[in-house]
Amino acid sequence: MKGPTTRGADRRRLVRRALTSINGGGDEPAEASRLWHVTLSVSGTPAPLSEVRRGLEQLAHDHPFLLTSRYADDHAEIRYWEEARDLHDAAAVALRLWGEHRSTARLPPWEIVGLEVIDRATYHLRVAEGYGPPPAHPVGVHPY
Repeated sequence: MKGPTTRGADRRRLVRRALTSINGGGDEPAEASRLWHVTLSVSGTPAPLSEVRRGLEQLAHDHPFLLTSRYADDHAEIRYWEEARDLHDAAAVALRLWGEHRSTARLPPWEIVGLEVIDRATYHLRVAEGYGPPPAHPVGVHPY
């Protein structure tokens, strides 16, 4: 039977192994998360505007990180801030968003046709220089 000191050492090794596997291995400390501005564009066969709006509102309710959505009967744009370690992680989450929530939010069966992921500094620089995305409506779901 192991004593208290041996069990504590085993536990510390297990915790360290779990944390390094999350980091991607090695003895490197975890990278700090950063904020990424995501614009996801989807389009497809026209759907009733009321159903598109209801689906986007449900998505925003289920995931309050959504900043704003714009929609028409055959396309929509979703903007939000994502916290992720790097651009690859933020883009991967964004590319899964529509498909993973299509059934729960009853979203139209549209495909992703555009994705932009930029870091916070780039977003603010673009806005300051007048090259940023069109001004967002207040937070929420709005028609084009």
